[in-house]
Amino acid sequence: MKIQKLALLSFTFLMLFACREKNNLEEVIQIPEPEAQETQSVYGNPADVKAEKGKFKMRGLSYAYNALEPYIDGKTMELHYSRHHLSYCNNLNKALAGTDLEKWSLEDILKKSDPNNLAIRNNAGGYYNHNLYWEVMGPKAGGQPKDSLAAAINRDFGNYDTFKAQFVDAATKHFGSGWAWLVVDKTGKLVVGSTQNQDNPLMPDMPVSGTPILAIDVWEHAYYLKYQNKRGEYISAFFNVVNWNVVEKKYLDAMKRVVK
Repeated sequence: MKIQKLALLSFTFLMLFACREKNNLEEVIQIPEPEAQETQSVYGNPADVKAEKGKFKMRGLSYAYNALEPYIDGKTMELHYSRHHLSYCNNLNKALAGTDLEKWSLEDILKKSDPNNLAIRNNAGGYYNHNLYWEVMGPKAGGQPKDSLAAAINRDFGNYDTFKAQFVDAATKHFGSGWAWLVVDKTGKLVVGSTQNQDNPLMPDMPVSGTPILAIDVWEHAYYLKYQNKRGEYISAFFNVVNWNVVEKKYLDAMKRVVK
């Protein structure tokens, strides 16, 4: 009997040890949570770019400067974000300083401020437009939209290829500096168009009007280091970095504002 008890105790100990080892094994092979997107690169970290004193701040990027390569090169991204975009942010804050517009939202500034005040118009537009541009791009993106946005594109353009052709045409044929857009108009319809300089569809009396959900910058500083005068190649490359999940979220948010 004593021998049987010892055998039973030994067996129990071995089973507990095996279970413990099994649990440890499971802990080792457990899939880790996804890490935040790395923003540091050889070109620096966009999080280090800070605006001067004022209401509006540099929002940073959710990816590194070189994360969109080979489609958009890291050096262009670094110069574009840390020089051009920063300049619009700082100059907007300076233009607003000491005015009632400091209390306004960015969208209200774009929609309601005096369009003849070019310091505010150009810099508010430049700040807003670039924020949208960075948001709708991302690494390992591209492809085609899905779900609600895909259905809306099919409804308003016939199919994705027709939409893309119109967007490419608006960006390619735009004369001089400016932007091409996909917007949700006041009726909830998707519309493509372009604007000059740093104007955007939220401003009054624009060639295309509505809530922007996708934008491409066709100023030369957005692509010249890599593509030089070949704007068309840059526009084609842009579709490889469009984050359609972000664009769809912006579409759904814009639809909530549509007056029925």
